[in-house]
Amino acid sequence: MSWRGMKGGIEAAKQGHEVVMTPTTYCYIDYTQGDHTLETPIYADLSLRKAYEFEPVPDGVDAKLILGGQANLWTEQIATLRHAFYMTYPRAFATSESLWSPKDKKNWDNFVGRVENHFARFDAAETSISKAIHDPIVTTKKDGNKLICTINSDLQNMEFYYTHDNSFPDKYTIKYTQPFEVPEGPVTIKVTAYRNGQPIGRQLSIKREELLKRAK
Repeated sequence: MSWRGMKGGIEAAKQGHEVVMTPTTYCYIDYTQGDHTLETPIYADLSLRKAYEFEPVPDGVDAKLILGGQANLWTEQIATLRHAFYMTYPRAFATSESLWSPKDKKNWDNFVGRVENHFARFDAAETSISKAIHDPIVTTKKDGNKLICTINSDLQNMEFYYTHDNSFPDKYTIKYTQPFEVPEGPVTIKVTAYRNGQPIGRQLSIKREELLKRAK
């Protein structure tokens, strides 16, 4: 079983051994899946999109030697079954599709649409799962003395509205159109995502000192 990345599995397969691919990079679903201001940081991150990028049969390896793959939910910091469901889904869908579907048949946008259909099913079953895919993705970088903030999403047709005056964002506040400079001082950037004119996902509230830590 190849836990620490793909390299060990590739080397084993090239030596003629049968392999189960379960690399940390794509398959550790105990990793944090949402913004660190909303979820407890673990020691690494694994978004739904990254989990979907898992390709269990690497190029140049005999596919017959790759028995399959596995997602891993280590529970050192997961105290309840409810939390376990939250961490497992929808990332387990990404692992399943990566294992069951040929690489050339995978399509992220199509996959996300089907995942969102399942959100209503989990709601009907009164089972909590992660909808972090709807949350804005906020990154920063330094440009000289300036701190530049970028807001993005792994989904199409998303709009973002933000504030930096301690008010709450809605579709009448500043609409994000391009990276912007974070003002100096004790500033908190608050961001809300919208789709089709309606708010979706959780609001982010990130202090300037946290944004500084994110700068690369």
